[in-house]
Amino acid sequence: MFEILLKQRLNPTVTKMVIHAPFVARKAEPGQFIIFRAHEDSERVPLTIADYDREAGTVTIIYQIVGGSTMELNAMEAGESLCDFVGPLGVATHTEGLRKVAVVGGGVGCAIAYPVTKKLHDLGCEVHAIVGFRNADLVILEEEFAAASDKLFLMTDDGSRGEKGLVTAALEKLILEGNQYDEVIAIGPLVMMKFVSLLTKKYGVRTTVSMNPIMIDGTGMCGGCRLTVGGETKFACVDGPDFDGHLVDFDEAIKRASMYAEFERHAREAACNLMNREVQ
Repeated sequence: MFEILLKQRLNPTVTKMVIHAPFVARKAEPGQFIIFRAHEDSERVPLTIADYDREAGTVTIIYQIVGGSTMELNAMEAGESLCDFVGPLGVATHTEGLRKVAVVGGGVGCAIAYPVTKKLHDLGCEVHAIVGFRNADLVILEEEFAAASDKLFLMTDDGSRGEKGLVTAALEKLILEGNQYDEVIAIGPLVMMKFVSLLTKKYGVRTTVSMNPIMIDGTGMCGGCRLTVGGETKFACVDGPDFDGHLVDFDEAIKRASMYAEFERHAREAACNLMNREVQ
């Protein structure tokens, strides 16, 4: 069993948990993910590793409460244990040999962007971090990004924190100022990654995106996480989750992601009903 050592609310919809999982922590790298089950009868859910401590044997996950499974997870407290916590899965983000990188994170995707930023910084790479949120109430990991990057640019849609505007505007400004990046790494909503990739393609800057479609088994057998990359079918769980942003068919990925909206709505309602009965 995998004990929850810490549960911390980061904003109204995002929670951080530190899980005791020494075998996962021993091998974990930025960009990889785990698959958990809260209880024996729960569904399998993938979450990217937000941090790890090999000495303490812990793995940190940060999740947004959006569906039945994350509601179920969020109902658990420190001291309780998850049924399953499998990983690390996927291919780690390439960080070796990079001298100057812009890391662009959007919303809860910043939880994935942070360990990549930290690893690059620890390797001596100059890192410019650009993080974007809808408003000040949704900002997460600001202090952590500030400590792990040479420059931090915080953007909000409404200007309630940092600078008003989109992450693409901040990135383009940096490029036009003469910053020559070995690579841009973008992690966040599909639409955000699409437009970051369109921007960097215009300027000829290599770009990596982290794709997180629906996954079931995490071994490439179910095909649920398939993507089209450079005209070829790839599976995010074994070939990724990192891919060349200039080759990903984002329109197809966005369309496929919307297919499960109605299912998630029913799962959310079922979880709410179950929790309400337990409270009564």
